[in-house]
Amino acid sequence: MSTSANFRAFRIRNDDVGYRAGIESMRADELSPGEVLIKTAYSSVNYKDALAGTGKGKILRRFPLNGGIDVAGHVVQSTDPKFKEGDAVLCTGCGLSETRDGGYAEYARLEAKWTIPLPRGLSLRESMILGTAGFTAGLALFRMRDNRQMPELGPIAITGATGGVGMLAIDLFSRAGFEVHAISGKPGQADFLKRLGAREVLDRRDLQWGQHALESARFGGAVDNAGGTMLAQLLACTAPYGNVASIGLAADSRLDTTVMPFIIRGVSLLGIASAGTARDIREQVWQQLAGAWKPAHLDAICTREVALEELPGVFDAMLSGGSFGRTLVRIA
Repeated sequence: MSTSANFRAFRIRNDDVGYRAGIESMRADELSPGEVLIKTAYSSVNYKDALAGTGKGKILRRFPLNGGIDVAGHVVQSTDPKFKEGDAVLCTGCGLSETRDGGYAEYARLEAKWTIPLPRGLSLRESMILGTAGFTAGLALFRMRDNRQMPELGPIAITGATGGVGMLAIDLFSRAGFEVHAISGKPGQADFLKRLGAREVLDRRDLQWGQHALESARFGGAVDNAGGTMLAQLLACTAPYGNVASIGLAADSRLDTTVMPFIIRGVSLLGIASAGTARDIREQVWQQLAGAWKPAHLDAICTREVALEELPGVFDAMLSGGSFGRTLVRIA
């Protein structure tokens, strides 16, 4: 590709004119530096993307930048011998749409140290249905298993079950042999969540536990996307030596709890920070997502596929609570 050729990008600016985002024309030599230039096939929409694209969250650390924290495509140029023209690759997090140009563009330049060869068993499209959401769910499972989480400890509670991360977590935890109990504020989607693998679906508004520092041990572990009161309640209801993975703050970033679950039951609270995960762990998780843990219902979880021009409407719907499942961004 000629570095002087123009292509389309969804670019985010914040200057004297104000905060704004939209389709612009740019050249490859204007992209953030990196060893690997790819022609983008797909990206996806995450909550972080919606915050960045609307300016409702302080995500970008420099301007202007292309949006999109996920990207997958084919290599067109590389100065790193590990990658050659035509290779299928992906990247999630690692500074995309934060400190460097992201995946909402027809071309993206990546740092080789964070570029992951597409694992056998995944298509580029499937890799972006997973994206940061699937990688986060997979990382939660990886860390919980590493800390001796076993199906015998009891069911895994998954909050935010109708969101992209929640749906993918239900699917892959059930694939990994765990009984899953989904917690959601959308009980009308119970049948759908059960098709993904949930044994039970609990309406979060009907939950009465969490009144004491320790409750009856109801779950063997949990994956929590809410934070705040929900996270504190899950800790109080987790069985001895179970793990609670904290992956989000959809309800509250604060946590008001006691040390009782930790010192009486040996419960572990695991923080899941997917954006900066070490390369070796990142590769292991992606291999599992393409293999034994690969969700069986990716096409059902991908509830919408959009073009770059449609992103503003997708962002608004997501921030107003109207999203359901995963949104794939078709770029090629």
